[in-house]
Amino acid sequence: MDHQSHELLDRLPCGVVSFSDDGRITFANATLGAMLGTEPGELAGKHFETLLTVAGRIFYQTHLFPLLRLHAKAEEVFLLFRKKDGTELGALCNAIRRERDGAVVNDCVLLEVRERRKYEDELLRARREAESANAALAARTREAEAANARLLEQTAELEAQHHQLQDQAAELEAQGEELRMLNEELTTRSEDLDRAREFAEQANRAKSEFLTTMSHELRTPLNAIGGYVQLIEIGIHGPVTDAQRETLARVTRSQRHLLRLINDLLNLARIESGRVEYAIEDVSLVESLGAVLPMIEPQMVSAGLTFTSDVGPDLVARADREKLQQILLNLLTNAVKFTPSGGRVAAEAARDESGAKVVVRITDTGIGIPADKLANIFEPFMQIRERRTEGTGLGLAISRDLARGMGGDLVVESSPGTGSTFSLTLPGA
Repeated sequence: MDHQSHELLDRLPCGVVSFSDDGRITFANATLGAMLGTEPGELAGKHFETLLTVAGRIFYQTHLFPLLRLHAKAEEVFLLFRKKDGTELGALCNAIRRERDGAVVNDCVLLEVRERRKYEDELLRARREAESANAALAARTREAEAANARLLEQTAELEAQHHQLQDQAAELEAQGEELRMLNEELTTRSEDLDRAREFAEQANRAKSEFLTTMSHELRTPLNAIGGYVQLIEIGIHGPVTDAQRETLARVTRSQRHLLRLINDLLNLARIESGRVEYAIEDVSLVESLGAVLPMIEPQMVSAGLTFTSDVGPDLVARADREKLQQILLNLLTNAVKFTPSGGRVAAEAARDESGAKVVVRITDTGIGIPADKLANIFEPFMQIRERRTEGTGLGLAISRDLARGMGGDLVVESSPGTGSTFSLTLPGA
């Protein structure tokens, strides 16, 4: 950028800032420096998030940056900045993401604002849209499932007719004209069967594409709801009473639960469509377990459970680090969910007898799994144990598919009243 362009940007009545994908500021005009009370050139090289308040960082991470990565632009996003003297400054941000000089940059224009009431209205609007979209998603999912069930029944019926006609053709092989007529009928039925099967496959693909699209569309307003709730909780719009804070906590729990369900549906759609990519590398099992435990320990303490771990520091598997942690988190969450107070949950890992694979076992002293459900607990939408719990029943199905996608497997041993042991097998490093 030449000197004349710099002078022009410095005279604009709004702040202008550019930063790379790692958050480092590559340019900030003089107006932005004046808005924040900094010296000329002081902002260059800093991380963009260091200019924001805690609330501003939350909204940057949950709204602004995801919009830039997904849509390459963001319009009228409200951010809170912290000025050099410690006071706060609210600004509307319009941003675009583009490539310049061989690198991707995010260019933002910042306009100071003082009225925030409309952002509270925006939170309510986003919440209503999310609820409406969720209801529409549930209705369309039920319609797709019903249509898919009908098509599967028709396919099974046509396959049965196909086999019946083949038997008749073999029995009437020597009967000339009658055999020819039966063969023509068989050909016609076969064509009907192929059309029905193709229609069923198209319906399955449409279902997966629909789930993927709707999951992406729903996650943006859900993340916005979470961000706005956090802004209210930290007092951006004034003091919050205990009763209001409890209500906000319920909203947050519901938002997170719905987001987990949507993420499960999205993961299942990706696996069914074969679009899951694996970054296989050497992964320490003790480090992966250590990354997951902080997310499950509060539930263990609340449930009064005892946890033990026997994972050697030298055990290394060939796996995708993120997907391995997703499987471990799901198995530990199920163990805590179905183990009564005072029970035990244990994690252990060792090489198998051949030494070529490593086996991670998650054991609980919970209610166990009935024998009639062991054969199909890894099927989608299957509730694995008798006690009703929240969830889609997708966790174990996704976990097993991810394990197999990494060259391993996931199996279970269990009986009612004695607990369960889930064994995850992965190639050893």
